[in-house]
Amino acid sequence: MMEAASPAKVNLHLRVIRKRPDGYHDIATLMQKIDLCDTMEFTLRKKGIVIKCPGFPQLENEDNIVFRAAKALFLETGCQSGAEIILHKVIPMGAGLGGGSSNAATALVALNDMLGLSLSKEALMNIGARLGADVPFFIYGDRAWAFGIGDRLEPAENLPPLWFVLVNPRFELATRRVYEGLNLRLTNQIINYSIPRFCTVTDVVKGLHNDLEKVSLTLYPALKELKDNLIGVGALGALMSGSGPTVYGVFEREDEALQAADILKKNKNWFVTAVRSL
Repeated sequence: MMEAASPAKVNLHLRVIRKRPDGYHDIATLMQKIDLCDTMEFTLRKKGIVIKCPGFPQLENEDNIVFRAAKALFLETGCQSGAEIILHKVIPMGAGLGGGSSNAATALVALNDMLGLSLSKEALMNIGARLGADVPFFIYGDRAWAFGIGDRLEPAENLPPLWFVLVNPRFELATRRVYEGLNLRLTNQIINYSIPRFCTVTDVVKGLHNDLEKVSLTLYPALKELKDNLIGVGALGALMSGSGPTVYGVFEREDEALQAADILKKNKNWFVTAVRSL
């Protein structure tokens, strides 16, 4: 049996560059893993894939991205083995934190190791890209710039250590609905994008941007309250992660983040936690 942590992420910067003829969107985004983690347990079996998710029976089926990841790995390698995977969920679902993508990536890496398949990181990322745009990032490393549909990754160097307070309003927001709200025109034009500087905490705060935030705030105006509350308890800046609805505040010190989280936890309608960058 192998146990592995499956971390969440936040988007420190997200630009939607264009809508492509294939219906997808080209983006430029800076992603950072954080220490909010699901826990996954892997046990090999003779055949078949079994997914267990205590407390979330709706996830125990073949549509689960973890099941699809294990199946894709076995098909890619011709492996005849099976696996039982127990997923202990902590990361809110449909929250813009990449929980499902992280789970899929963790499954690919863990099963590759357990079965001695010896697939390279690049090969695992290629499998992951077929499952979801963020999956390759979680295989790649702790932080990265992602381009294209999110599958072209470049290292993000010199990022300072950061603390975040996450606030999730306990509802899910469909990524497709948010992207549809952008109403971008189709284009074949290749648009070059200049990467902002992110070397200091001041750089990070100055560079906080998310093109999807305006759409999500239109759909759910209450999200602005989350941002205002984060600034009110001392966050240096606040931003929605991914397609939302989770909003985070940036803090330089652990004690400041923990104190802010304690204040915001008084609102029982929100999921609130302080986390650090990995």
